Amino acid sequence: MTRALALIGFIGLLLAVDTQVDARTQLLLGLAAWIALAVALRRAPPMLRAQTLVVVVVATCAELVGSIVWGVYTYRLENLPSFVPPCHGLVYLAGSSLAAWAAPRKDLFVPVALVAVLAWGIAGVTVLPRTDLGGAIGAALLAVYLVRGRAPEIYAGVFLVVAWLELYGTAIGTWEWAVTIPGTGIPQGNPPSGVASGYVWFDIVALALAPFVIRGGARIRSGWRALPDSA
Repeated sequence: MTRALALIGFIGLLLAVDTQVDARTQLLLGLAAWIALAVALRRAPPMLRAQTLVVVVVATCAELVGSIVWGVYTYRLENLPSFVPPCHGLVYLAGSSLAAWAAPRKDLFVPVALVAVLAWGIAGVTVLPRTDLGGAIGAALLAVYLVRGRAPEIYAGVFLVVAWLELYGTAIGTWEWAVTIPGTGIPQGNPPSGVASGYVWFDIVALALAPFVIRGGARIRSGWRALPDSA
């Protein structure tokens, strides 16, 4: 829990500072985020380290498509801030830490997250001032993951981290979600209630590809060690 709170606090501080800087200074925030990710990964188990790196790659590709190309949401300077890719890794680590802390409380932790997801999704199409149909669709998908997914405790942990960061980041103006999903006419909130469902896809890919990353890294290391013998 302490690790998760430290990571969330660091990201929150980074987002707050970002509201006060220009694009050039923003690069320093990116450097700080990459250093923080490297430090956080040093003591992480190999499997978690591989999963985190996969999340960084997949999430960065999704950011480029979702923000820069599609315009579903827009960052303050209309760019992809350099701190965003490593922060995706930090979010995953924070969610995993929450899941580990909640493991003995899984029967309570996951249902609490499920209730929060469904309540937010329903509120977005009933009482919230900005209609959030897109978020409700995402919330329904996330609810399915939480009920029948491969790692519901990780999904629950990531949802809680992402929910807080989305509410915080949009409140201070670090990014803003479009009123409607471009090209569809589907209204969405700022932030959408089901935004964490996208992160679950990152998690699914990470859980699936991490073993291959570890095996590939082992082969590369073996190849390097064999070079002096073959010289």
